[in-house]
Amino acid sequence: MLDTFYRDFGYGYVPAWHQDVIDIASTYLDDPRHVLLVAVHDGEVVATTGVRSAGPAHPPHPRWLAERYPSGTTAQLVRVYVRPEHRRHGLARTLVDRACTFAAETPGYDSIYLHTNVDVEGAEAFWRGMAKEVFDARTTGEHGPGVGTVHFEIPLP
Repeated sequence: MLDTFYRDFGYGYVPAWHQDVIDIASTYLDDPRHVLLVAVHDGEVVATTGVRSAGPAHPPHPRWLAERYPSGTTAQLVRVYVRPEHRRHGLARTLVDRACTFAAETPGYDSIYLHTNVDVEGAEAFWRGMAKEVFDARTTGEHGPGVGTVHFEIPLP
């Protein structure tokens, strides 16, 4: 996940955004409503997908979006990353499908939400094939220059 922040996103680790990556155990393992799924190849983690019971934060996201996807009842997909040399093999789709099944089987979730940086190659096409756009925030610059954020929802299975 840290490789993705530096290599794909180009801005590196941001403590305000990436605390879960540093404290994986308390974020994903100690909370039964959270999960971190990984794909391993030859002993190396090559893909990840997480679910957290948190909606989008306001700020930087618009208030109406935070109200539409409140923490607690929103399963937010996070950390959907695949190492470049392992892309186009169905890993992301498989992990997202399993994460959505986890959300559907976990009591209390009403929706599945995510946001992505569509400036990362392949991200926008991937999510448009699986999810419904809720808000294109590229014109707002909510995450600063060079970050094209688009918000999506996936129906609960």
